[in-house]
Formats: sequence, C-alpha cells, structure tokens
Amino acid sequence: MKDNHLLGREPVQKLLIKFAVPSIISMVIGALYNIVDQFFIGHSVGELGNAATNVAFPLSTSCLALALLFGVGGAAAFNLTMGRGKPEKAVHYIGNAAMMLFVSGMVLCVVTLVWLEPLLKMFGAPAEVLPYAVEYTGITAFGFPFLILSTGGGHLVRADGNPRAAMFCNIAGAVINTVLDAVFVFGLQMGMRGAALATVIGQVVAAGMIVSNLIKFKTVPLERKYLRLRPEYVSFLTRLGVANFFNQIAMMIVQIVLNKSLTYYGALSQYGESIPLACAGIISKVGMVFFSICIGLSHGMQPIASFNYGAGNYKKVKEVYLLALKMGTLISCLAFLAFQIFPRQIIGLFGDGGSEAYYLFAVRYFRIYMFFVFLNAVQPISSNLFTSIGKPGKGVFLSLTRQILFLLPLIVIFPLFMGIDGIMYAAPIADLVAAIVSVVLVKKEFGIMNALIAKKEKEL
Repeated sequence: MKDNHLLGREPVQKLLIKFAVPSIISMVIGALYNIVDQFFIGHSVGELGNAATNVAFPLSTSCLALALLFGVGGAAAFNLTMGRGKPEKAVHYIGNAAMMLFVSGMVLCVVTLVWLEPLLKMFGAPAEVLPYAVEYTGITAFGFPFLILSTGGGHLVRADGNPRAAMFCNIAGAVINTVLDAVFVFGLQMGMRGAALATVIGQVVAAGMIVSNLIKFKTVPLERKYLRLRPEYVSFLTRLGVANFFNQIAMMIVQIVLNKSLTYYGALSQYGESIPLACAGIISKVGMVFFSICIGLSHGMQPIASFNYGAGNYKKVKEVYLLALKMGTLISCLAFLAFQIFPRQIIGLFGDGGSEAYYLFAVRYFRIYMFFVFLNAVQPISSNLFTSIGKPGKGVFLSLTRQILFLLPLIVIFPLFMGIDGIMYAAPIADLVAAIVSVVLVKKEFGIMNALIAKKEKEL
C-alpha cells in the first residue's frame, strides 16, 4: 500500500526512473534471448542457422504477445483498482493474470509441437532451412510456458512496486542462457540443439524466480483463492492488455509476410532466397533490442499513469507521458545514428556472411528499413498510455496502425513495382504515418484531461 501511495506523491521524474529503468533492462534482456542465440548460431552453424531462427521468430513474438496480454493487463487493472482504493478487488487481477500466463503458455507449447513443420513452412521456411528450424523450435517450444510466465509475471511484480526484482529475474535467465550457449554450442558442438536447450533452461530459472516473488507479494498477500479464475477479472485485465497483445500479433503477421516476401523476391534478385531471410532476421532482432527500450519506457510509465488516472490526478498522467516520450525520442535518435553509421559492423557481429552480396543487402536493408527509427518511440508509448488509463479501444487502434494498417499493405504492394527494394521502403513510410496518427489521438485525449482538470478545479 505504501509503494502505491508513492505513485501519487513522488515527483514524476523520480518515479519514472524507478520504474522505467528496471523495466527497460528487463525488456532488453528478453530481446537478448534471441540475440544471444543468433550470435552463437551465426558463428557455429552459419547463414542457414540464422535463417532458421528468423523463421522461428514469430513463435517468440506469440509468447511475448501472450505475456503482455495478461501481464500488462493484470498490472494495469491492479494499479487502476488500487488507485480507486479497492485493494481486496485489485489482488484478484494479479492472481488471475498469473494463472492465465502459465495456462496460455501450455496451450501454445502443445499447438506448436503438434503442428511444428506446417507452422514453420507457413512462416516462410525454405526447404534448406526447414531442418534447422525444426530442430531449434522443437526444443524451444517446451520453454514457452516459462518464457510467458517470466516475461508477463515481471509486470505483475513491477505493479507491486518492486521493479528491481522483476529485472533481476530476467537478468538471471539471460546470464544462464548466455553461459550455457557458450558451453553447449562452442564447447560441446551441439549447434542448434545446444542453443535451444540453453534458452529453455534460462527461461525455467527466470520463471521460478518470478513465482517466488509473486508468493511474497507485499501490497496485498497473494492467497490461493485469488488464483481461481473468474470471468469478470479475466475479462477486464484482458481488455486492458489487448492493445499490447495486438501490437505483437501484428508484428508476427508482418514477420510471416515479410519472410515469404523476402524469400520470393530474393529468389528473383541477385541475392537468392537465404541471404535476405538471414539478414532481415538479424536486423529485426537488433531492432527489437532498441524497440524493447521504448516498450520498457512505456511499461515503466504504466503503473504511474494507471494509479494517478484512477485517483483523478490527470496532470501527473500528462506529465509522465510527456517525460517518457522525450526519453524515448532521445534513445530513438541514438539508434538512428548507430543504424545509419555502423550497419556493416553490427551485422558482422553475427558471423561472416560468406559473400559481399550478403553485406551489400544487409547494409542497404539496415539504412532504408530503419530510416525513420527516430520516430518509433511515439506509437508504443502513446498506445500504452491509453491502456494505462483504461481506454483499451484507442490503444488497440494505435497498436495496429504501423504493422497492420500501414506496413503490411505496403510490403505487399511496393515489391510489385520495385522488387525486393520495395520491402525496404515500406517500413519508413509506415513509421512516419503511425507517429503522426499517435500524436493526433494523444492530443485529443489531453484535451479531455484538461477539461476534467478544469472541472475538478472549479468544484474545489
């Protein structure tokens, strides 16, 4: 209770640093699960291994989607309800969210293992890449329940006013993954299988630590009765998390279409099928490390915005959004400079491509596809603002703007006229338009908040 009251009393800058920094570290660590595997696989297996992890990436995105659906949704519901002074009701959202995280992970694991090859083919795996993708995903699928629980559970622990604990859980999993990658892949020469095993073991450890923190939930004791699924609680927390869920699902759909387009148009170009698939996979995961910083900022903003909106402190909601946006834009500008100046050096970290065509495609793809990356903080932070204040409809719309409404059609249309270059130019246009739409919607919402502030001051 004390920590939740601090959300209304402490200065916004202090609060955002307290919640956002551990959240950013947690999100970056989560993104590094895939990056670490990419590094070791690139240096031991090569181009086909890198392509295989790219094919499997939509399943990792599915895990993150479910983690955010129930994790962010549960955290937002908890903080909103605490802000309204109803702790006994609030804790039900934590228990129900934790149960849904693990159950959804089990379902995704079973679905993946039963339809493994058809799924990987649907995700765009060429014949030469499929065996590597099957070997890798057939093992990592067993870690899905633990990955979803550790990632989503971190938001629940953070909502309890304990962002550092959530961060340390993810760090522990990532360190174990990295160490075991070196042992299994380089030391024991286990290739794709070794990288997959290292990932699963790291996820199991992280999930165990999250469960330990949930058992010691300090705001309101998390008793067994709160774990019993209740439709009214699951429904509300799901509505609050659905914007983040759709954003990840949209990314997964785009990734599948992108993989198929890269394979098809790559075969018609000088690069062939596997080079575009391998390069785009690496660049997508490097981009996810940057993007996870922006998402971490938005998640750090969430408990502050949720609690204060529930308490009627609308000035503080506006203040924390603007501060998060400024910080996100600064980080985005630094990422833009890195991607434009050092693309070859970054791609070289993941193994020798084996040909000049590999590096030629990677450098052009990096510079064009990521050109408007300096605007990429606007959409996720704005979308999560609406989730935080209990307006998921607007959050869902914003979460779909870049990926589904803009990027997906352009990926399909542009290559018809420009070949594989059309795929590259689709992304910056989508980034620009999505940022503009986000600014317009937030400006309107600020107008509503200003009216509420004026009404409240008048009543006083």
